[in-house]
Amino acid sequence: MTRLSIVIPTMNEERSIGLVIDEIRKNLPASLDYEILVIDTDSKDKTREIAASKGAKVIGEPRRGYGRAYKTGFERASGEIIATLDADMTYPADRIADLMGSLDSEKLDFITTNRFAELQPGAMRGVHRFGNWVLSATARALFRVKLRDSQSGMWVFRKSILPKLNIVSDGMAMSEELKIEAFRKTKAEEFPIKYSPRIGEVKLNSWGDGTRNLRFLFSKKLGRAR
Repeated sequence: MTRLSIVIPTMNEERSIGLVIDEIRKNLPASLDYEILVIDTDSKDKTREIAASKGAKVIGEPRRGYGRAYKTGFERASGEIIATLDADMTYPADRIADLMGSLDSEKLDFITTNRFAELQPGAMRGVHRFGNWVLSATARALFRVKLRDSQSGMWVFRKSILPKLNIVSDGMAMSEELKIEAFRKTKAEEFPIKYSPRIGEVKLNSWGDGTRNLRFLFSKKLGRAR
C-alpha cells in the first residue's frame, strides 16, 4: 500500500494547480511513497491537463459538491495516510511531512489545522472570519469538540478511520462534519498552520454557504442531516 495519498479537489484552477503540485514535490522526501489525486469537478479551463502534466492522477467527478469531491478522492486513495490541500496555494504543502510525523509520534488518528494561528494579510475577508467564528463556536457548543477552525480544508489522517465516520454531507458542510465525527470517534487534534492569500477566483459564497453550514450543524445534532 502507498504510504500517502494527497487529495486535491479542483474546479477551474489552472492558475495555481501546477504551483501546488510543485510545492508538494519540493517539500516531500524523495524516499516517500506517495500519490497526488486531483479530483476535478468539470473544469472548463486547463486544470486537468496541467495537473496530469505534473504527474498527478486526475479523476473526473461530474457530481457537484465540495464534499462529494473529497469522498471520491478518499475512495480512490491507496495511501495508508490521506492529506488534503486546496488547489489555490492557500495551505502550506511544506507542512504535510511534519504533520504526518506528528500523527505517528503522538499516536493520533486525525489532524486538522487552524488557519487563524498564522493568518496572512489578505488571506481571508472579515465576513469569512466572522462566519467561521460563528460556525466554530456553534460546533463547539453543540458537539463539545475542541475546534478553533471548523472550516479548515487541510487534514492529515489515517484512511483506516473512515469506516467509523458517518459523513452524510456532499457540500461545504462536509468539512465541519468530518471534524466533528473524527473528534468524537477517534484520537484527533488541531494544529496551527500559516494560511496565505489564494491565487485565482474566490468560489465561496459567504452568506449562502455559511447559512447552509449553520443549518447543517443543527440538523446533525437533531439526527436529521442528509
